[in-house]
Amino acid sequence: MDVVFLSRLQFATTTIFHFLFVPLSISMALFVAILETMYVRTGKEEYKSLAKFWGKLFLINFAVGIVTGILQEFQFGMNWSAYSRFVGDVFGAPLAIEALLAFFLESTFLGIWIFGWDRLSKKVHLLCIWLVFIGTAISAFWILIANSFMQHPVGFEVNNGRAEMNDFLALITNGQLWVEFPHTIFGALMTGAAFVFGVSAWKIFRKQNADLFKSTFLIATIIGLIGFFGVALSGHSQAQYLVKTQPMKMAASEALWGKSGDPAGWNLIAFIDPDKQENSFELNIPGLLSFLSYSKFSGEIKGIQELQAEYTQTYGEGNYIPPVRTTFWSFRIMIAAGMLSFLLFAYGLYLHRKKKLDKLGKFFTRSALFGISLPFIANTSGWIMTEIGRQPWTVFGLMRTEDSVSPSVSAGQVLFSVITFTGIYAILGCVMAYLFVKVIKKGPYGEKPEAAIAKDPFSDSFKKGGKRRDS
Repeated sequence: MDVVFLSRLQFATTTIFHFLFVPLSISMALFVAILETMYVRTGKEEYKSLAKFWGKLFLINFAVGIVTGILQEFQFGMNWSAYSRFVGDVFGAPLAIEALLAFFLESTFLGIWIFGWDRLSKKVHLLCIWLVFIGTAISAFWILIANSFMQHPVGFEVNNGRAEMNDFLALITNGQLWVEFPHTIFGALMTGAAFVFGVSAWKIFRKQNADLFKSTFLIATIIGLIGFFGVALSGHSQAQYLVKTQPMKMAASEALWGKSGDPAGWNLIAFIDPDKQENSFELNIPGLLSFLSYSKFSGEIKGIQELQAEYTQTYGEGNYIPPVRTTFWSFRIMIAAGMLSFLLFAYGLYLHRKKKLDKLGKFFTRSALFGISLPFIANTSGWIMTEIGRQPWTVFGLMRTEDSVSPSVSAGQVLFSVITFTGIYAILGCVMAYLFVKVIKKGPYGEKPEAAIAKDPFSDSFKKGGKRRDS
């Protein structure tokens, strides 16, 4: 194993693990803000209890996300010093703004929110959690500015072997950013919705504060459906932009070796042979690729072989074909996971409208719990497709991956850091899972499930033996 492979492996593991927490933090902040808004508007204590319950899970996720983000940054100085030197002038401003503005905003007001329940007025306290949500979204925006530059470099000039920013506005108005950012945010909404949906279904099935969790089940269902349609529309825009800026990635994601024909069909399944540069089998949906690319059922897409010849003329001799199998299947895994999530949300809405939540079965409950993983799978496979499909470039058209690694770092040193970071991530993952399960089992009242049922202001047992606490 060489340095380039190990450095890429470490980047993949640290980025994927960190990105498990980012979308969940964004969406959970929104869920907590919605629940606290309902508490402030209605004055019902049950919404306050729910806001605190989901807030605890948000805080756990947020804390682990910070740790994984710090570890991720270490590798840029260790393994990617040549890359850092090349893009440092461009990345410096947006990443500094992210740290000083967005992260400062979300962390400061999160602290105020945690300790301000009995010290601030309801409306001021509510404002704090909404600012936390806004801060998480702004943080994603500035980080995606950097990633968008890697996909479609703009607003720079190369001097003395370094990319130097000469147009800050061009970075902010980068077309890649404005198709990537909505896709990320809507994907985050689906992630949090699936988490709340699954946990709420489990609580309803177990008859633990069941009526209380019906409200979060419905909120999760609605936000999940909004997230799905937002992901679909923004993904469509992203595909159309990809045809213009990174046609090789589009061709690889379709395992399209020669020209597509007109209209272009979309390969649902393909048996890919990269050595022969052909597919031994294809299951094709006619015209769909043209629609994805041009919003009409006509139009031709360039193939990998033609693009390889064009890239050779532009950039010189070399292999410009990304790993086709990985790009192709990661794209389809993303779509499949998204569609399964949609089916769960749609069926959940049906159950709510038909008032069948009291009779949830084991199969649906287990499906809802499994559904928690689906947006994470979709997010991960989507990023794999985005980053692998850009190869062999670190910065598209400017810097190759093989030229980006640290020249003085050995394979053994990188392997040691890979093992160390993976071990730390495994520990963090176990700790987080333990804390999540502990908080979820206790429920919104921090008691044993049996005791909590009796105190549920929505439950039948409470209505018979006590008074409602909806003041």
